[in-house]
Amino acid sequence: MSKRPIEILIVEDNPGDVRLIRESLSDTETQHRLHVARDGEEALAYLHQEGEFAGAPRPELIILDLNLPTKNGHDVLAVIKSSAQFKFIPVVILTSSNLDEDILKAYAHNANCYVTKSVDPMEATRLLGAIRDFWLTSARLPVPLPPGIHSDLSSPT
Repeated sequence: MSKRPIEILIVEDNPGDVRLIRESLSDTETQHRLHVARDGEEALAYLHQEGEFAGAPRPELIILDLNLPTKNGHDVLAVIKSSAQFKFIPVVILTSSNLDEDILKAYAHNANCYVTKSVDPMEATRLLGAIRDFWLTSARLPVPLPPGIHSDLSSPT
């Protein structure tokens, strides 16, 4: 078990989906703290610690919906993965879209995985449990570097 909580940013505009994600992630011994952004602009403000998010902790995992108001999830993902500051944060796409073009576009922007939401409550619970078990129990998440310290990993060797 991690000694400090894992910071998780949920980018989701549907309060019911936020509640399901929150409930699913609470069923683990891994310490974590959840933060919610309700649209794409809010997600970017959170990441850049702007406005109400000044001093917000850097997420170590992002769960991102594609269908968001103000700025869609593809645009948010492109910003995250093109930024030296954020590109190593794993991004789980959790969305209702099962369109091949959305899946390809998400992976083209370096999404770490793509999961289609289910309307069936049992299947939704199973999918969220699989996300929880993998990302909070099995996977090793990159530890953020202290402010002011930059890695040379952003340029190819």
